[in-house]
Amino acid sequence: MPVDTKDVQGLLRFGYGSMKEAGYLVLRIRDVAAARAWCAVAPVATAEYQERPPEVALQVAFTWTGLGALGLEPGLLAEFPAEFQSGMAGEEGRSRRLGDIGASAPDKWEWGQPGREPHALVMLFARSGRLADWRQRVENDPFLTAFETIAFLFSGDLDGHEPFGFKDGISQPEIDWRRERATGCDELTYTNVQALGEFVLGYPNEYGKYTDRPLLDPAARGARGLLPAEDNPGKRDLGRNGTYLVLRQLEQDVRGFWQFLDKVSESNEAERLRLAEAMVGRTTEGHPLMPPNTNAIRGIDDASGGPSNRFTYDGDPKGIRCPLGSHIRRSNPRNADLPGGPGSLLSRGLRMLGLCDDSYRGDLIASTRFHRILRRGREYGPRLPVADAVREDPGDTQKRGLQFVCLNANISRQFEFVQNAWLMSTKFDGLSEESDPLMGNRTAAGDGRDSANFSLPMEGKPPRVIAGLPQFVTMRGGAYFFLPSLRALRYFGEGPV
Repeated sequence: MPVDTKDVQGLLRFGYGSMKEAGYLVLRIRDVAAARAWCAVAPVATAEYQERPPEVALQVAFTWTGLGALGLEPGLLAEFPAEFQSGMAGEEGRSRRLGDIGASAPDKWEWGQPGREPHALVMLFARSGRLADWRQRVENDPFLTAFETIAFLFSGDLDGHEPFGFKDGISQPEIDWRRERATGCDELTYTNVQALGEFVLGYPNEYGKYTDRPLLDPAARGARGLLPAEDNPGKRDLGRNGTYLVLRQLEQDVRGFWQFLDKVSESNEAERLRLAEAMVGRTTEGHPLMPPNTNAIRGIDDASGGPSNRFTYDGDPKGIRCPLGSHIRRSNPRNADLPGGPGSLLSRGLRMLGLCDDSYRGDLIASTRFHRILRRGREYGPRLPVADAVREDPGDTQKRGLQFVCLNANISRQFEFVQNAWLMSTKFDGLSEESDPLMGNRTAAGDGRDSANFSLPMEGKPPRVIAGLPQFVTMRGGAYFFLPSLRALRYFGEGPV
């Protein structure tokens, strides 16, 4: 069946990049009846294509605690996945796996601490000069009666660059909205095309399976307005056309980043830039340190990065061009189910048995296609040029960072896996004593060994190791949200108790 894009919130499909102004209202419900009334009429922008794109857009999502506050019955709430029920800061073990310890521990957050979780998130997007008026229009009754604002997260516009100065948002998966992709089979080469069910609930994912989500009896109050479940037509699907949204407020120490590299490079500008680009894996303008592949990768087009996204790491197994621990290599290793590509039947069989010397490293990393996320974040704070960042300025109290937003159908297998197994892990791709050079918290690993290193592999000799990396990124708040379909949002509005 085709996707009813009028039932999908537009952030999933469009991202609203042309709307340069954005703000995030982090809310708690103070009047349940008013909150339900607002859900019934909220002016949510959909994923339906419009010949003339709107000037403003609104999206809404709820935490598990917020859904309970709206009145969802306990049995239905229990059908949501465990990580969503727990929340981002709900368990010490989860915080440790996500790297939210030390200066980034939840008890130091500005919002989202345990016991003070938000209930809802309303995201506002607008073309330049329209956000203030749009926010004022949205915050009239019944919104004003329904919610209490605990934080308003601003965003900025750094012309497509994040605060460290690198072009951002280049590599994104291509969602199979037409449902043409075969699922549940092996991929022998890297592809950027992803099954719809990896990002939208109620459809098959890359495993060819349907992700668990709450299903209702058709006779339940309000359930007739929901679509049937494709994998269980006798039930109504509360999750269908919805997804999960991860929001993390990440403060970036821009001065600390460039001053550390200036010290390591002995104030050599060219070397300072080279080291920064090695940590990221791209140049400041977004060009990968790897050369483009001669054969195009399926799903890579101008909208998803063009030549700056048409590459893999097959030609750089040792990380000489792009270091193994660089940020882009950790966040998307770009490997298929079988390292080395299709090859002959004999070659394929030998690699499947692990008998080829050149395939062992690819086997260290789980197949990328099962762990992709769709990023929808926005930077905040003013631009700080490198020349200014390397100089001390006690009077500069401006905060800079990223309102990190990602969408995925399975928080545990997608966002949490990438964060834990790839970004924070000191064992990624056979490395040791180092985590992500940008995102790492530099706290000693479980075995007590240091994690504040970054290695640059060298041809024919031991790698160069840069030691003593400070923590450049600190968590200031975060939560897991359910981004419902329009039908599910109206179901909430009917008062489903």
